[in-house]
Amino acid sequence: MPELPEVEIRRQYLEATSLHQPIMSILVEDIKLLTTDYVTLQQQLVDRQFVSTERIGKNLFIYTDREDVILRMHFGMTGDLAYYHNSLDRPRHARIVFEFASGFNLGFVCPRKFERIGLVDSVEGYAKAKKLAPDALNISFDQFANNLKKRGSLIKPVLLDQAVVAGLGNWIVDEVLFQAKIHPEKRANLLTNKEVNALYEAISLVLTTAIKHEARYRDFPTDFLIHVRQWDDSPYDDVEALSKCPRCGAKISRTEVGGRTTLFCPKEQLLT
Repeated sequence: MPELPEVEIRRQYLEATSLHQPIMSILVEDIKLLTTDYVTLQQQLVDRQFVSTERIGKNLFIYTDREDVILRMHFGMTGDLAYYHNSLDRPRHARIVFEFASGFNLGFVCPRKFERIGLVDSVEGYAKAKKLAPDALNISFDQFANNLKKRGSLIKPVLLDQAVVAGLGNWIVDEVLFQAKIHPEKRANLLTNKEVNALYEAISLVLTTAIKHEARYRDFPTDFLIHVRQWDDSPYDDVEALSKCPRCGAKISRTEVGGRTTLFCPKEQLLT
């Protein structure tokens, strides 16, 4: 599933390819992917231009040259973008296509049809209605700390709550807790100031590292927990390597916290 780093990569891709080009038409193969009806989408976007973008967690917002016409993209499980010239075949699974006056197109790729696209008239209003906290790379330390102090639940599900901080998915939270050396079952409101600060810094470290490496997990630093997960591009072939902490060599614990599969180091992430 595209997480915050992948959405940021798609945001950068869209900005590098698709801004300041009049939209001539919009092809929609499956209207079930729309959160705005097709006629309204056409009326509001044809002859408009994309001018800038903003990301809040896993949501990508694309501003147009009309202030109250903003496109929201959510990439679901496997969504992506594809920019291509109209002389070429439409990319596979590009079920929504924005055709520009330049002769180029932007395809919204939806392999599993869990992706969604539609209009909002205010990013702030959308975030408030959906109870989205600020983006994980933009939230202030004070707001982050205050949000944690209000929660008496286990820290892992708290960090997954988009009303606490927007954009952290399962593997990211495991990595953040690993880097901060905090047990996933510690209560959020019992964290020390030092631990809250460690979490805040770990969020920045994990997300900026993922974005820098374009979410290619095998390229992450060797002391990241990500290498213990069995990704398709894992650099390790044997089960032995996939079971050890990349820092201390202890056997990684695999359990379930808040209904989610959770990995942590029992030697370094102590429940205190």
